[in-house]
Amino acid sequence: MSLSLPVRQIAYFCADVRTAARAHHAAFGSGPYFVADNVPLARAVHRGVERPLDHSSAYGQWGAVMIEFVQQNNPGPSPFHDIYPEGSGRFGIHHVALFVDDVDAALAGFEARGCPTALRAEMNDGFVFGFADTTATLGHMTELYAPVETLTGFYALVSQAAKDYRGGEIITTIAFS
Repeated sequence: MSLSLPVRQIAYFCADVRTAARAHHAAFGSGPYFVADNVPLARAVHRGVERPLDHSSAYGQWGAVMIEFVQQNNPGPSPFHDIYPEGSGRFGIHHVALFVDDVDAALAGFEARGCPTALRAEMNDGFVFGFADTTATLGHMTELYAPVETLTGFYALVSQAAKDYRGGEIITTIAFS
């Protein structure tokens, strides 16, 4: 596996995705944003233990890279709380995302280099993503997912929305199935 994969997304953990997206737009002109509340997961395995993970995300374009703001809606252990402990009031960069051919093989490759799997999750439609814990070397997690058509199509939608944006509402609510 190549370690020179381009960063596709920068993600920040925050208290409220809509507030964070609006603030980032005001400061940097990013967006518009597509917000998915309570992203449906069929399964989430955090550090080898299956756990509930209810999160919401805002996705927008910031220059050549997608930006994501993510909030955790349920209490308990998670890859988000691994970096920003629950109740700490701390927020900031959480992960960068990379496209890989095989998520499980990429997670195994990171583990072989001393970066354990913090999360392997599946959405209801079968889409798989994972977080390699690269905090010891990079200060943040690394998200891995395969560039399947639904994902690359979503990236294209977000990018095109930024090119077409001429003002107005910065937030559009969407739902993943």
